[in-house]
Amino acid sequence: MHMNKVIRNAAMVFAASLIIGPAALWSQIPVRPAARTNGGLRPPSEKELIYVTLPGTLEGAWDQNGTGIIVLDAANNFNFVKRIPTWEVPASGFPEQIAGVTASTDTQMIYLATRGRLAGFDLKTEKKVWENVLDGECCERPQMAPDSSFMYVGSDLKDYWYVVNPKDGTLITTVHSPLSPGAHNLNLSADGKTAFMAPNGKVMGIADTTNHSLVKTIPFPDNIRVFVVNHDSSLIYTNQNNLLGYLVADVKTGQIVQKVEVTGFPWHEKWDVTPRPRIPHGCPSHGIALVNNEKEVWLCDGLNDYIHIFDNTVSPAKQIADIKTSHGPYWLTPGLDGKLIYCSSGDVIDTKSRQIVGHLKDEYGRPLYSEKVLDMLFVNGKLTRVSNQFGNGTLAMGDGPGTATTEIPMPGPRANNTKK
Repeated sequence: MHMNKVIRNAAMVFAASLIIGPAALWSQIPVRPAARTNGGLRPPSEKELIYVTLPGTLEGAWDQNGTGIIVLDAANNFNFVKRIPTWEVPASGFPEQIAGVTASTDTQMIYLATRGRLAGFDLKTEKKVWENVLDGECCERPQMAPDSSFMYVGSDLKDYWYVVNPKDGTLITTVHSPLSPGAHNLNLSADGKTAFMAPNGKVMGIADTTNHSLVKTIPFPDNIRVFVVNHDSSLIYTNQNNLLGYLVADVKTGQIVQKVEVTGFPWHEKWDVTPRPRIPHGCPSHGIALVNNEKEVWLCDGLNDYIHIFDNTVSPAKQIADIKTSHGPYWLTPGLDGKLIYCSSGDVIDTKSRQIVGHLKDEYGRPLYSEKVLDMLFVNGKLTRVSNQFGNGTLAMGDGPGTATTEIPMPGPRANNTKK
């Protein structure tokens, strides 16, 4: 009898452990809490959605996630909402890779650039409004003016950028930068008055958008890759072809004021070999963002599948943390409020805890590896806020970039002891 009681008690303890144990384990996994409750008589007025454009990377199969725009619910663990069709592609063909994405609260449209065309889609009807191949040499990453009066978009690896009317896709003019063949990435200043036109080459062209003219060029020691600008566009932070790290350039002087290299992750052994192995995007680091009110620089490491974090309030910048990603990281897109980073590895990362708190997946549960992602807020079905595809800096404090006037002091990388 006593033995039976012992066995019965042991069984009860074991059963309880099966219930409590997994729950305890799950409680240790960081999960982003839902921003709103589910159910009820009427849906909430606000809806924050993540628009993931496909195919959105050079680093995967053309058809690994199909085509179109995958829409995910940012407030409910990034649940799948729907797939918006873009272009019909025959089974025997291949889709055009999405080369960039932007959107406008004024026109209520989202714009997709491919290496072949530029198109605008109505966010309400989700139908294509216009499409333009321009001169047949388009297109690379577009950027929208703050008042949506124009849109800059790069040619497909030529030496000029188009200025386009976002309402109907008509060409306004072109801006040539003869020293910048291989048009690739593009950024606008926060006020929209300056365009930073970067090739996959060594010379960046800078244009005055008030008259759409080239005003200066800045040479870099190697090919310019992904780059971002700080809140007042006085500094450029850029990846380079043969560097696991980044450079900082002063826009006014055109001088390199800081060179930062990743430490603790030997990379020369992998990179400086002959023949060189196939490296994603052809460079050790392809992806950079200014995070937490420009206090930090986040850097992609495609050699080791890491994100490296640098303290940007000291000079030279100091490497302070490293995050292992679930797949190769080749782009970083900050969310609207700056609290989350959407990585092209499919990981969603909390910028304060530096923990992976979610994953972007399609309707079949497959990871979404896209470098062209937007975080968009809708109120009563109307787009009211949209993120930038680039991780540009802001010193604004509040609900999101540019929503408040309070600024925090930041020493920045201009101190006298900067590395050259």
